[in-house]
Formats: sequence, C-alpha cells, structure tokens
Amino acid sequence: MTLRVVLTGATGFIGTAVLNRLTGEDAAVRALTRRELRLPPDVEQVRADLTRPESLTGACSGADVLVHAAPFVGSDEQQCVQVNDLGTAALMEEAARAGVGRIVQVSTTAVYGRGPHRGEAVGDLEPAPGSATSRTRLAGEKHALKRGALVLRAGLVTGAGDRWVVPALAELTRRVPGYWLGGEARLSMIAVEDLARIVTHAALRLPAPAHGVHHAVHPEPVRNRDLLDSLASLALLPPVEGELTWEQCLTLMREHSGRIGETQLELLAYDHFYSGASLWKACELAPGPGPLARLDEAADWYRGHLTRS
Repeated sequence: MTLRVVLTGATGFIGTAVLNRLTGEDAAVRALTRRELRLPPDVEQVRADLTRPESLTGACSGADVLVHAAPFVGSDEQQCVQVNDLGTAALMEEAARAGVGRIVQVSTTAVYGRGPHRGEAVGDLEPAPGSATSRTRLAGEKHALKRGALVLRAGLVTGAGDRWVVPALAELTRRVPGYWLGGEARLSMIAVEDLARIVTHAALRLPAPAHGVHHAVHPEPVRNRDLLDSLASLALLPPVEGELTWEQCLTLMREHSGRIGETQLELLAYDHFYSGASLWKACELAPGPGPLARLDEAADWYRGHLTRS
C-alpha cells in the first residue's frame, strides 16, 4: 500500500535528507513549501506558510502521514513563536481535520537546556529551554503530542547541510584553542542520514501506536576530544593541542569575540548526552557506525561551506 505523506521543511537540512529517503520508498510525497521550488518531479508541491495559518487549509487532505521537520532556528522571538508554536498548532489542527493517522515531528534535545546531562531517558529530565528557539519548539511539541504525534528529540546533527555544529566548532577552536575541560565531554549526536532513516521508518513502518517522545540520537555518545580530532584529521579544523579549564575558556571567549556565545560553548564542553536506545529498539533498526564514521562522507560539503563562510 502506497502511503501518502505530507512533509514540511523539505528543503531544510533535516527535511532534505528525509525527502531523499521518502522518495526512495513506496510513498507519495506532498511537500509544503512557501514558494515554488525545484524538487524531484514525483513530489507534489503545495504552497503553505506556517506563519499564515489560513494557507494550511487543505494541505493535509487525503494524507496518511504528516512529517513535520520545519522549525525556525534563530534569535527572532516573534518568528520563533509564529513558526514553532502558532504555526505548529495550526498545522496540527489541519492534520486533525484531515484525519491524518500518523504524525512524526522532529524536535531537539536542546529543550532540556543547560546541563550537564548524563544518559537520562525521556521523563528523567524536566525540560528547561534557554532560548527562544528551544522554548517555542517545546511549545510546538505539546501541540503535536495532543494530536498523538511521535516526537523525536534529535541531538547534535551532522552531515552535508549542517550550518551549526561543525561551523560552530570551527569558530570556537580558533577563538578558544585547546581541549575544553580536557575534551572529556560526552555528546549525543546523530548523522543526518541516520536521522532521516529513522524518521522515515517511524513514518512508514513503525507499528501503531506510535506516539510520545523519544530521543533520536546514536546510542553511543561522542567524546568531544574524539570529535575535534576527527574533524582535524579531515582538515576541517586545525589540530587541537593543550587542555583548558573552564575559566581559561571563558577568558579566551571574551578576548576574541565571534558569532558563537558562551552558552553554545557550554553545550559542547560539558556532558550533554541522553539515553538513545529505545527508538532504535522500537524500530528494530541498527543505529549504524555513528556520526564520526560518517563525517568523511560530508567532508567536501563542509570544506566548501567553511571556505565560503
């Protein structure tokens, strides 16, 4: 049976990877886009804008599945509210009106806020979002969960199209050269290919009932030192030498200004990892070799992006 899937965020970092997976499956895909885009010819495009709830009317008609992967990530509070909170609420209302049977929403472990966090499962931590993006994404989760959605909180996502994780590390290793706190922090990560794989499986194959919150991360956390060394081995970062205390990190941050703030450095320098086995087990999928093993596949994309930026 061919399932009819509505996808938001089809040209975003995660949404692009999900679209690529869906188009290789027995699924009829409808992409909700704000403007006409160049997508695979067998993908139906419907003009819709999360900031204009009236544009969503009919967007989910006839659909079996909704995959929502279109967050706004930024510091503009009003835009965050419009897209992540109110836009998601309107989208879920449309899904309910259309009788969509399954909803998968991609969220983020950033809703937990400042750590350290060390291996907690969903329910062990009370969300404490510290930014407009994470606060409104948590609000969006609540709208989705009311409609019986499966919410996947992804950790740090790497791969072609990543404009945050590796670019942030590239900036920080220039401004704060050294292993932060010895580089011993453990981080929950997932390669975008593996995230798309599990999102697609959850959308098309996971037995019902499929709802609630799961962590979408590789089960094995990545040590910060190993991450920096892997990137240096691919010539994406300069080799890192020496170890820094937190006080030394903050001093260097303040002496060398940049785009990335102290909160982001804290998320990378302290433990932020979460229990990630339940989703892979529920989907009966192998998690794959891990995000470090997949960095080589995205190395050329990262080189081009880092050169341009």
